[in-house]
Amino acid sequence: MRKIFLLASALVLTLSAGAQIKREQPKSGPTPQVQVKKPTEFKLDNGLTVMVVEDHKLPRVSYTLTIDTPPYAEGDKVGVSGMTSSVIGNGTTKTPKDKFLEEADFMGASIGFWNTGASGSGLSKYADRILEMMAEGALYPLFEQEEFDKVKAQTIEGLKASEKSTSAIASRVRSALLFGKNHPNGEFETEESINNITLDDVKKNYKDYFVPENAYLVVIGDVDANHVKKQVEKLFKDWKKASAPKANYPKPSNVAKTQIDFVDVPNAVQSEIGIQNLVDLKMTDKDYFAALMANQILGGGGEGRLFLNLREAHGWTYGAYSSIGSGKYTTRFVASSSVRNTVTDSAVVEFMNELTRIRDTKVSQEELDLAKAKYVGNFVMETQKPGTIANFALRTKTQNLPGDFYENYIKNINAVTADDVQRAAKKYFLADNFRIVIAGKASEVLEGLERLGYPVNFYDRYANPTDKPEVKTVDASVTPQTVLENYIKAIGGRENIDKITSLSIVYEGSLQGAPVSMTRKQTNSGHMLVSMIAMGQEMMKQVVTPESAYVMQQGQRFDMEGEDLKEMQESAVLFTELKEVENANQYTLTGIENFNDEDAYVLKQDDTAYYYSVATGLKLGEVTTIEQGGQTMSMAQTVGDYKEIKGVKIPQFMSIPLGPGMNIDLQAKEIKVNEGVSDADFN
Repeated sequence: MRKIFLLASALVLTLSAGAQIKREQPKSGPTPQVQVKKPTEFKLDNGLTVMVVEDHKLPRVSYTLTIDTPPYAEGDKVGVSGMTSSVIGNGTTKTPKDKFLEEADFMGASIGFWNTGASGSGLSKYADRILEMMAEGALYPLFEQEEFDKVKAQTIEGLKASEKSTSAIASRVRSALLFGKNHPNGEFETEESINNITLDDVKKNYKDYFVPENAYLVVIGDVDANHVKKQVEKLFKDWKKASAPKANYPKPSNVAKTQIDFVDVPNAVQSEIGIQNLVDLKMTDKDYFAALMANQILGGGGEGRLFLNLREAHGWTYGAYSSIGSGKYTTRFVASSSVRNTVTDSAVVEFMNELTRIRDTKVSQEELDLAKAKYVGNFVMETQKPGTIANFALRTKTQNLPGDFYENYIKNINAVTADDVQRAAKKYFLADNFRIVIAGKASEVLEGLERLGYPVNFYDRYANPTDKPEVKTVDASVTPQTVLENYIKAIGGRENIDKITSLSIVYEGSLQGAPVSMTRKQTNSGHMLVSMIAMGQEMMKQVVTPESAYVMQQGQRFDMEGEDLKEMQESAVLFTELKEVENANQYTLTGIENFNDEDAYVLKQDDTAYYYSVATGLKLGEVTTIEQGGQTMSMAQTVGDYKEIKGVKIPQFMSIPLGPGMNIDLQAKEIKVNEGVSDADFN
């Protein structure tokens, strides 16, 4: 019943968070003057616009090709553009992949490709060759079935890994509800949509959308503009003039009245809150800079009101922020945070308080000055980077900005008043038209949310309307002991279990498209071996005996001691529930929850919840809550596909966590009972 060490201890992903340090804001000096270099510009007959900014400070050059493609919906093949991005760049019709990568490595160059562009950078002495290779990869990509199949497998694997992630579910539902599932910003990938995509679909996506209309090549660095022009004309002259298909999709609209949209995630250890509305904010709008300042004051960082309220004052979360989009197309304003289940309703109240306050009351001059100083400071630092100059040049074109937009950037920031901020907040933070999207555990948070007075709508994990989650009650006769005893009975009973002295199982699966195998051997005398092989190498090995235990990872051995040794030895039990029945009082029966679409009794011990099917009594999995990088996360392990061997049901399927949001699915290919295990396995 103890947590299985397996891979989590060796391969778990770690996060880090910097400490928040409050400092006194320095006094402002004179307003800095920023001179943004203007590019030399020319256009090819096929429509490609080229902008060259000469910068001879360092012997480096960068090229960025961007195709300003209007958004388009992908329908029943959602994910085709993403798969195009993953497949393109794996060799060209002129140069094999290995040779291409080898030459780039030799030059120390970075060359990349995606469905709407390409990039290349490196030393200026290789400038010509870097551009040649970038142009070749972009215009003559090699689309092969083997690479496509690998990318598809990786994509599906990633989707499966995110299925139990509350943050992934929340992000998907937020976009789908706000924009609509038929909108480019609202549609989402599913295993079905990825399986609908063929290699021909990827080729068609490239052909339709990788076109020179609205394409921009920005060149920054130690180059000569005249030389670049000759080279570009030579390399891109055969890129045929073409236009991307015109897209049609429904125009989204905000809700008529603020509402809560709730998604039940029974295994959630935190609630994901996102309060949002649609925004049409262009960089040329007169209130653009005021909107930036309003968002900065509200939730732009650690100095924002949301952060200071929800984290600093109440300690409910590790961070609370807001953001506002801008551009040619409809975007969104969103204020969001991950909070403890017990304070979900209170957090919504404080979010709404802050959103109402910034609309109804002028911000203080001190807050406004701080927001301006941060924006101006960041802007000045960014202008020192060549990449920023490239972005400025590109944005000036694609957003139809005035030629002096960035020269006047600081002046326009400093011109914003408290009145301007309040007007922008009222215009863009639509307190009466919010979608308050919450993904969380209904049994713990829903009652409090319903008391807030907003209409509550219910959706499943794919943004489909659904019924209100039913909080099921547990019969008084059910206890932790009866749940454990029913499991023992369900898998075959004590008599049959006692006949098993050893178990050997070989599993197979894949990790990021690469084949993986795992061997697990155990005895009823406290011996256990777990070995994982990936790409022909043993990546991890664990050996446990009644006397000792060790882990080997990539050739390094770590001998366990103290509590680590004790925990590994406690996990080296063939059927842990036999032992745990005696310790049933250490568990708490917290209720009935849905686990992988099946009702399950939940037994809680310390930071782990164990799930047993109400219908069959079989174990379905377990979820461990961990603290990493200042965040609470859950690690879910699933078992299933039970098969009876010598009178005992053994799960053939396992989904093991490698880290937060990352699991590996394994299917048993060979199961041996009372054979295939020897003392030599545990040396």
